Amino acid sequence: MSINKGRKLFIKNKTMVFSFISRIINGIKGGVVSALKGVADIGSSIVAVVRDLTVNTLKETKEFVTQGIEVPASIVKGAISGVAEIGETIIKTIKGIIQGTVEGVMEAGGSQKDAVRGSVAQAIHSAKELGLDVGETAVEAVKGSVNAVRQVGGDTVEATKDAVLSAMKAGREIGGETLNSIKEALKAGIEGAKDIVEEIKE
Repeated sequence: MSINKGRKLFIKNKTMVFSFISRIINGIKGGVVSALKGVADIGSSIVAVVRDLTVNTLKETKEFVTQGIEVPASIVKGAISGVAEIGETIIKTIKGIIQGTVEGVMEAGGSQKDAVRGSVAQAIHSAKELGLDVGETAVEAVKGSVNAVRQVGGDTVEATKDAVLSAMKAGREIGGETLNSIKEALKAGIEGAKDIVEEIKE
């Protein structure tokens, strides 16, 4: 294959993945809005809504499910946009959004590690973009991912570690005081997080 052909194929694949990711974000956002608009207690409905939307969205697209963190991240991004559109307080729904996403991705055949890491990282990035408290978001996201893994019978110790590390990585990428805010919030709010945080050599 010529270099030119290879490059064209790479660009075509990249475009396909980008368009697939955009479809997921918009599909999940629309699904969340239509399922939750007018619902009085969104907090207790969000897990099931996001989980079911995730499973249905990924049913036809098995080949993408096992590929990294992009899919769970896109689902979280779409769900947060949907919650914002219906005017619900986002921070109250983060835990449920993450739990629904991780449960749904794992149920559809995605790996625990990718589901947890992609979901938690996106929650932090979205929180920063929306001006939310990143420390509080990190705690809610880690709790949601561990709850999800417990529900599907996965390894909660590993999930806690992956979630904490993912939150810290996202904080590092954002920069400034974000990483410190996340570390302090996790150490105070998540059992076992202090040891994980202190193991990491900056």
